Amino acid sequence: MQMQKEVHLTGKDLTQMVQLRPQDVGKYAIVPGPKDRLDVLIKKLENPVRNFSFMEYTMYTGTYEGIKITAINGGRFSTDTSITSEVICNSGINNIIRIGTCGSLSEEIKVGDLVIVDKVIRGDGVTPYYVDKDFETVSDKKISDTLYETAKSMGINIHRGVTWTTDALLRETREIVEAKRKEGAVAVDMVSSTLLTIAQVYNVKAASILAVSDNVITGEMGFMNPLYYMAESNLIKIALETVKKLEK
Repeated sequence: MQMQKEVHLTGKDLTQMVQLRPQDVGKYAIVPGPKDRLDVLIKKLENPVRNFSFMEYTMYTGTYEGIKITAINGGRFSTDTSITSEVICNSGINNIIRIGTCGSLSEEIKVGDLVIVDKVIRGDGVTPYYVDKDFETVSDKKISDTLYETAKSMGINIHRGVTWTTDALLRETREIVEAKRKEGAVAVDMVSSTLLTIAQVYNVKAASILAVSDNVITGEMGFMNPLYYMAESNLIKIALETVKKLEK
């Protein structure tokens, strides 16, 4: 006996499962990874309403200076990111801003700096099921440019360029890292490839801005560095201001 359906569970199925309707969400979604960053974000929204809680993921929709915005902790890794990205893209949201973290692949990009993802070297295990190896994963240029200009206007150290997404956090060996640097990567994360690729598949505009938490080249770990915490806070400010500019 063959499978009864062509796909066992689709993004549309998931969206219906959590009873999410287009009128429940905003035109913009801001997507942090962890729940604690989401908690800080929703405190900036007026009258946030919880859309759903499913497993460890929670979505809220509220307003920011009159603009309807949805927020969800979108996942820390490619697998869970794929699930939440499917829900976002099937819910009627048109613009996604990922606010995440990354490791620097350059001595010039310091802990506490920010990085805009322009293009991704895909090293995750999810996207090969969506696109072929020649597919080019890129951010939406207008959102990325607006994020960059907003950060610069705030006097924040920000960089942009090619990033590499990997699933193998503990196998960032010298050989592999140097190979990715030769391909142009300036930073590495575990999410951008999946979110941006799925958004492109659904023709949803998406961009990714990342706070530098550590430096792979120098070996510096900055997870307890106050500059990193400040960068996390700046991500939220920049994303909200970017939404305002895009709406105008």
